[in-house]
Order: sequence, then structure tokens, then C-alpha cells
Amino acid sequence: MESDQNRTSPGPAGVCPPVGIQLEGVILPPVLTLDVVLGLLGNLVAFWIFCFRIKSWNPNNLFLFNLVIADFLALVSLPLRIDALLRGHWVFGDAVCRINLFLMFSNRTASIALMTVVAFYRYFKVVHPHHRFNRMSKAQAGMLSLFVWLLVVSPRVPMLAYNHIKGGGNATQCFFFTSYKEASRGIIILVGMHRILTVLEFIIAMAMLLFCSVRISRFLKERQMGKPDKVRKAMRVCVAIVVVFVVCFLPTTITTIGVWVIRSYRPWDCGAFYTFTQLTIVSLGLNFLNSALDPVVYVFSSSMFRKAILDSMPRLLRCGRDEGEYAVSSSASQSTSQQELKSLRSGRESDAI
Repeated sequence: MESDQNRTSPGPAGVCPPVGIQLEGVILPPVLTLDVVLGLLGNLVAFWIFCFRIKSWNPNNLFLFNLVIADFLALVSLPLRIDALLRGHWVFGDAVCRINLFLMFSNRTASIALMTVVAFYRYFKVVHPHHRFNRMSKAQAGMLSLFVWLLVVSPRVPMLAYNHIKGGGNATQCFFFTSYKEASRGIIILVGMHRILTVLEFIIAMAMLLFCSVRISRFLKERQMGKPDKVRKAMRVCVAIVVVFVVCFLPTTITTIGVWVIRSYRPWDCGAFYTFTQLTIVSLGLNFLNSALDPVVYVFSSSMFRKAILDSMPRLLRCGRDEGEYAVSSSASQSTSQQELKSLRSGRESDAI
């Protein structure tokens, strides 16, 4: 194993040596394992509810279902990555490496894009209820979802065309951004494009999410619809999405900018390059935490989803709540419940406040 001095000093050609598996080999395996376990549990439940418990589909549920698919694509790629980190090297060959990287990074972009679509769909439902966007059919929602997937996958397809294996034997790695200077010009362009996408997709999506949250809140208050419970319900989805978004994707964005700055303005500082590259790889564990946290978004985003969960729970777990509801019910609350149930049947409650 190379010494710290050799690892953080420029090599004979004046460039930093490739980064080996060090910090991420300790931190990532338990983090990614937790991501896989929680993500599979939550998304299997979500998949079952979407496929077998929700009878009436609408565009909002279709967008959320696509988010489930994106999460599964990420989860199936993680076990191989965990194995490589535990071994200290990659043993699955070039083809599997390309597919693994493609799935990992496509999921990040897909999750960001689909969460933004969900937030904007709610924005139009609340702030512009008569806009034609709200009359979107299921077929049109499907076409929009397909467009989002094409937008997401297209920039990542070139990853499948290049060999990302570095080193050999017990030093084999399957990463494409751990070297300071790549031998192939195509890889240099690909890594640069990846870093640009990582930063831009976060900044643009974050700005759009904040816009939706602020506009929804202001609209309700200006229209004197700002009852505390109503505002909370309207804001829950946007707040949940923003929180998941920041926790999962902000660290990778910051460390990617750090690598960018070092390569541009401190090309001789191999120690800083090594540190930020390690932190970028470690932060990927938070990227995949979104697969475990996305079911929280489903609960806040769809009353149909919440109702399906409650209906699926054993009666024993619901009886206490039911008895409490009956004890405090009045004619007014019964009328409200009937109105909510009527709205649920029409499919509007899942998209409205």
C-alpha cells in the first residue's frame, strides 16, 4: 500500500496519483447496507400499494410510481458496490462496472427530476387550479414521465461506452472520477460533464422547489385559506421534498464543487484533491439514502397512498384510533369526513391540499 506522502504528492508526470479505497471503505459499507435494507422495505411496500391497493390512478400517483422505479434501479446496483468496498477492489469485470455506474448516477438525476415534477404538480393544483396542466390525463402524465426518463438517461448513456476499470488485481477500482488526469480524452469530457450535471441539477431543482414552497404558502394566506391545519397540509409535501433533497444531494454537490476548484486553481495540491475526492465518494451514501426516504414523500404527497396504508393495516392496530375518532366525533366532523371521502372518490383529494 502506498504511503500517505506518495498518495498526496504529484507523481513523476506532475499529476496526482489515483485515489485508492480508503475512507469510503470504512464508512460506506454500513451506510449503503442501511440504504439497501430501509430502501427495499419502504419501496417494496410502496410498490405493493401502488400496484394492488390503489384503484384509481392519477398523474400524481404515476409520477410517484416512477420515483419507486428509479429507487429500485439504484438499490439493485448497491450490493455490488458494497462487495467491492468490503473486498477493497472490484471483481465483477468491465461490463458490470459500466452498468453499475450508469444505474447509480442515473438514479440520482431521476430522483431529483421526479421529485421536482411532483412538487410542480402540487404547485399548479394549489396556485393555478384552473390551469390546463391540472387536466392532464393519465396518458399525458405517462408521456411526461417518459420524457423525464429520456432527459435523465441521455447524458448518462456515454458512461456505457467507456472502460472505467482502473488498476489491476487487488488494486482494481470501478470509479471514473478518482484520477486527477485521465488517459482518454473521452473520459475527461465525460467526467467534466458529470460534474457539471451534478452541480446544475441540484441548483436548478432546488430553486424550483423553493419557488413552489413559497408560492403555495403565500397563495393560501393571500386567499384567506391560511387556516393552520390547511397550510400545514399544503406545505407538508414541499417541506418533505426539500428536506430529503437537501440531506441527500447537497453534500455531493459541495464536494464536487470542491474538486472542481482544486483542479482549476490548485493543481499541485494532491492532498486537497485526495480529501475532496474521498468525501465525494463517501457522500454518495447520502445520495442513495433518498431511496429509503422517498416513501416519506409518498405518504405526504398522496392521500390515496395514506388511505391505502391505513386500510392495509391489521384492524387491531387501527381499533384504538377508530374508537378515539368515534368518541370525539360530532355531526360537523361527520359531514367533513363525508366531504373528504367524496373528494377522495373523485381523485381530487390526492392532488389538492
